[in-house]
Amino acid sequence: MIKSPIQQPSSAQPTQPAQERITRQKFLKWAGLGGVGLVTAVVGREMFKGQSPTLDSFKFETVTVDKKGQVIKRDPNKQAKFFKEDLGNGITLDMVEILGGSFNMGSPPNENGQTKYEEPQHTVNMPAFFMGKFEVTQEQYQQIMGSNPSTFKGAKRPVEQVSWNNAVDFCNKLSQKTGRKYRLPSEAEWEYACRAGTTTPFHFGETITTELANYDGNYTYASAPKGKSRQETTEVGSFPPNAFGLYDMHGNVWEWCQDTWHDSYKGAPSNGSAWIDNNQYQVLRGGSWVNNPKNCRSASRDVDGGAGRDFHEGDVGFRVVCAVGRTL
Repeated sequence: MIKSPIQQPSSAQPTQPAQERITRQKFLKWAGLGGVGLVTAVVGREMFKGQSPTLDSFKFETVTVDKKGQVIKRDPNKQAKFFKEDLGNGITLDMVEILGGSFNMGSPPNENGQTKYEEPQHTVNMPAFFMGKFEVTQEQYQQIMGSNPSTFKGAKRPVEQVSWNNAVDFCNKLSQKTGRKYRLPSEAEWEYACRAGTTTPFHFGETITTELANYDGNYTYASAPKGKSRQETTEVGSFPPNAFGLYDMHGNVWEWCQDTWHDSYKGAPSNGSAWIDNNQYQVLRGGSWVNNPKNCRSASRDVDGGAGRDFHEGDVGFRVVCAVGRTL
């Protein structure tokens, strides 16, 4: 695998929460699944077995920077919807609503740090889904799996030292516990969620700084200055989110995806689904605390280092998706 403070508290409560009960009819319409035929009815029941979740809204601030890393825009009035999954013992999992849309996946040839693995750029039409507001934390992993393999201990830090197989096991056990279908994101879902409507190398803009993300600040991107090299993970939610309300999409820990590795996007699905074949190697996204910022770009891709699905290190974690109208 490739190696190389604006604060947002992870425990922040939603401002003026607006609760919304998802009815079956509204769910089907929201999911873009059309009428109330047998297939869509089954999908709705499988998605939300038992009691439908309550959607709350939360407000947050986003920042945009120029090539020098200077903040050129702040938007304190961003808002997103989410539901809170109760894992027991006072531990919860926040799942943010990601509305469907289209985007160009991959990077243009002139993007600094671009590799052939990010080509060709292609349009993907993305259905709606829910994604974890944060990377899965150590307390969440401990609650579901009964263990915590992490090197850098801390309840609110992301779990690491987890293999792809470990992450899939977590998703399966979480699904069994909650009655909802949880899984790893497809690579397309991950990039769509990371970009949050942007086309720049980072959702922050033309570059990032170590005031905005956790990476190796001895390296720089564009005209940004050098920064901190923390040499460890940070608590989830320590930096500003993107426009979808997702935190730590750049840096902190690499995140596992469903997809098996492909050297390019030639033949990639255009509907946002995972691209899976007999290849035993899995995709990683997002970069980590140990990486050069070019490896933390929205389009940057990595593979598990040839170690396969049992590969694990102190800079590898994951976040989960609860999909709408799509099976495991």
